[in-house]
Amino acid sequence: MRTNIIRHESMMASYDVVNGWTVVEVDGDLDAHTSPMIREAVIKLLDEGHRHFVLDLGFVPFMDSMGLGVIVAVTKRIREHDGSLRIASVSGRILKIFDLSGMRESYEIHHSSEEATRSAPSLGSLAHWPHPSPG
Repeated sequence: MRTNIIRHESMMASYDVVNGWTVVEVDGDLDAHTSPMIREAVIKLLDEGHRHFVLDLGFVPFMDSMGLGVIVAVTKRIREHDGSLRIASVSGRILKIFDLSGMRESYEIHHSSEEATRSAPSLGSLAHWPHPSPG
């Protein structure tokens, strides 16, 4: 059951739990104005016991450096709680931001939330973050 966690004039976010993953779907720009809301929502979910996240960016038309920064910040917070994070449904434009920042290799990026949640979370998913192991 999808639960709304942010209702704001410029952004909405909701989550659902699928196969052990908390799928957070963001709808709206992820920028300097909205990023703090995402950060606070993820921290609240962590405080409620959620550990393994999929951040679905399929409805994010724009993301700036603050949006990328909040993803890095929540990744660190999730890791402190022995959790993991996957990114899903990224448009070509947003993927380019990950590429230009050098962060693409630091995240598991999936085509869809369905693909990202196909396998249940495993311990150590972030063991090599932000530097993936050579492979």
